[in-house]
Amino acid sequence: MTGALHTGFDDADESPGLLLWQVTNRWQAAQRAALAPFDLTHVQFVLLASLTWLTGKSGDEPVMQRDIAAHAATDPMMTSQVLRALEQKGLVERRDHPSDRRAKSLVPTKTGAALVNRAIAAVESCDCEFFGPLGERTPAFANALRRLRDRA
Repeated sequence: MTGALHTGFDDADESPGLLLWQVTNRWQAAQRAALAPFDLTHVQFVLLASLTWLTGKSGDEPVMQRDIAAHAATDPMMTSQVLRALEQKGLVERRDHPSDRRAKSLVPTKTGAALVNRAIAAVESCDCEFFGPLGERTPAFANALRRLRDRA
Protein backbone atom coordinates (compact mmCIF):
# COMPACT_ATOMS: atom_id res chain seq x y z
CA MET A 1 0.00 0.00 0.00
CA THR A 2 1.42 3.38 -1.01
CA GLY A 3 2.00 5.86 1.77
CA ALA A 4 1.88 3.28 4.58
CA LEU A 5 4.70 3.24 7.09
CA HIS A 6 6.13 -0.23 7.57
CA THR A 7 6.98 -0.26 11.27
CA GLY A 8 7.22 -2.85 13.99
CA PHE A 9 5.02 -0.73 16.27
CA ASP A 10 1.22 -0.86 16.38
CA ASP A 11 1.16 2.69 17.76
CA ALA A 12 3.65 5.54 17.52
CA ASP A 13 3.58 5.87 21.33
CA GLU A 14 5.28 2.47 21.56
CA SER A 15 8.47 3.76 19.89
CA PRO A 16 11.08 4.73 22.50
CA GLY A 17 13.03 6.65 19.86
CA LEU A 18 10.04 8.80 18.88
CA LEU A 19 9.15 9.37 22.54
CA LEU A 20 12.71 10.40 23.34
CA TRP A 21 12.67 12.80 20.37
CA GLN A 22 9.37 14.36 21.50
CA VAL A 23 10.42 14.69 25.15
CA THR A 24 13.84 16.08 24.18
CA ASN A 25 12.22 18.74 21.99
CA ARG A 26 9.93 19.82 24.84
CA TRP A 27 12.80 19.84 27.35
CA GLN A 28 15.00 21.87 24.98
CA ALA A 29 12.20 24.43 24.51
CA ALA A 30 11.88 24.75 28.30
CA GLN A 31 15.65 25.19 28.62
CA ARG A 32 15.73 27.83 25.87
CA ALA A 33 13.08 29.79 27.74
CA ALA A 34 14.97 29.44 31.04
CA LEU A 35 18.22 30.62 29.47
CA ALA A 36 16.79 33.50 27.41
CA PRO A 37 17.24 36.09 30.20
CA PHE A 38 20.96 35.21 30.32
CA ASP A 39 21.52 35.64 26.56
CA LEU A 40 22.91 32.10 26.35
CA THR A 41 21.98 29.29 24.03
CA HIS A 42 21.73 25.90 25.67
CA VAL A 43 24.99 24.69 24.12
CA GLN A 44 26.74 27.89 25.24
CA PHE A 45 25.46 27.28 28.75
CA VAL A 46 26.56 23.62 28.75
CA LEU A 47 30.08 24.44 27.53
CA LEU A 48 30.50 27.41 29.88
CA ALA A 49 29.20 25.32 32.79
CA SER A 50 31.49 22.43 31.80
CA LEU A 51 34.49 24.76 31.65
CA THR A 52 33.62 26.30 35.01
CA TRP A 53 33.11 22.84 36.57
CA LEU A 54 36.36 21.46 35.13
CA THR A 55 38.31 24.56 36.16
CA GLY A 56 37.07 24.17 39.73
CA LYS A 57 37.95 20.47 39.80
CA SER A 58 41.31 20.65 38.03
CA GLY A 59 43.22 22.69 40.60
CA ASP A 60 46.25 24.00 38.73
CA GLU A 61 45.84 21.66 35.75
CA PRO A 62 44.97 23.57 32.58
CA VAL A 63 41.61 22.84 30.97
CA MET A 64 41.86 22.26 27.25
CA GLN A 65 39.18 22.46 24.60
CA ARG A 66 39.26 18.67 24.18
CA ASP A 67 38.56 18.28 27.93
CA ILE A 68 35.44 20.42 27.61
CA ALA A 69 34.23 18.53 24.53
CA ALA A 70 34.77 15.19 26.26
CA HIS A 71 32.98 16.34 29.43
CA ALA A 72 30.00 17.71 27.51
CA ALA A 73 30.03 14.91 24.88
CA THR A 74 30.04 17.50 22.10
CA ASP A 75 31.62 17.55 18.67
CA PRO A 76 35.11 19.07 18.92
CA MET A 77 34.60 21.39 15.91
CA MET A 78 31.28 22.70 17.23
CA THR A 79 32.86 23.06 20.69
CA SER A 80 35.59 25.23 19.18
CA GLN A 81 33.05 27.49 17.45
CA VAL A 82 30.92 27.90 20.57
CA LEU A 83 33.95 28.61 22.77
CA ARG A 84 35.04 31.30 20.31
CA ALA A 85 31.58 32.88 20.58
CA LEU A 86 31.82 32.76 24.39
CA GLU A 87 35.27 34.33 24.17
CA GLN A 88 33.87 37.15 22.00
CA LYS A 89 31.18 37.73 24.63
CA GLY A 90 33.91 38.12 27.26
CA LEU A 91 32.84 34.97 29.13
CA VAL A 92 35.85 32.75 28.33
CA GLU A 93 39.56 33.53 28.15
CA ARG A 94 42.30 31.63 26.35
CA ARG A 95 45.66 31.47 28.10
CA ASP A 96 49.04 30.07 27.20
CA HIS A 97 49.41 26.45 28.22
CA PRO A 98 52.05 26.16 30.96
CA SER A 99 53.97 23.30 29.33
CA ASP A 100 52.94 23.22 25.65
CA ARG A 101 53.80 26.41 23.75
CA ARG A 102 51.49 25.45 20.87
CA ALA A 103 48.44 24.87 23.08
CA LYS A 104 46.01 27.16 24.84
CA SER A 105 44.10 26.49 28.01
CA LEU A 106 40.70 27.97 28.76
CA VAL A 107 39.23 29.61 31.84
CA PRO A 108 35.93 31.29 32.48
CA THR A 109 36.26 35.02 33.07
CA LYS A 110 34.86 36.45 36.30
CA THR A 111 31.87 37.62 34.28
CA GLY A 112 31.47 34.18 32.70
CA ALA A 113 31.64 32.33 36.02
CA ALA A 114 29.15 34.73 37.61
CA LEU A 115 26.76 34.42 34.67
CA VAL A 116 26.86 30.63 34.52
CA ASN A 117 26.31 30.41 38.28
CA ARG A 118 23.20 32.58 37.96
CA ALA A 119 22.03 30.61 34.91
CA ILE A 120 22.49 27.21 36.55
CA ALA A 121 19.89 28.09 39.16
CA ALA A 122 17.37 28.71 36.35
CA VAL A 123 18.42 25.53 34.49
CA GLU A 124 18.15 23.33 37.57
CA SER A 125 14.80 24.87 38.49
CA CYS A 126 13.59 24.18 34.95
CA ASP A 127 14.78 20.56 35.26
CA CYS A 128 12.99 20.13 38.59
CA GLU A 129 9.75 21.35 37.09
CA PHE A 130 10.14 19.39 33.85
CA PHE A 131 11.09 16.09 35.47
CA GLY A 132 8.85 16.63 38.51
CA PRO A 133 6.14 14.26 37.27
CA LEU A 134 8.64 11.39 37.64
CA GLY A 135 8.75 12.00 41.39
CA GLU A 136 10.78 9.40 43.24
CA ARG A 137 11.53 7.63 39.92
CA THR A 138 13.78 10.53 38.83
CA PRO A 139 17.04 8.90 40.08
CA ALA A 140 16.16 5.65 38.26
CA PHE A 141 15.43 7.64 35.11
CA ALA A 142 18.79 9.42 35.38
CA ASN A 143 20.47 6.03 35.88
CA ALA A 144 18.78 4.68 32.73
CA LEU A 145 19.98 7.72 30.78
CA ARG A 146 23.54 7.17 32.04
CA ARG A 147 23.37 3.53 30.90
CA LEU A 148 22.37 4.63 27.41
CA ARG A 149 25.01 7.38 27.33
CA ASP A 150 27.80 5.08 28.51
CA ARG A 151 27.16 2.22 26.10
CA ALA A 152 30.27 1.15 24.25
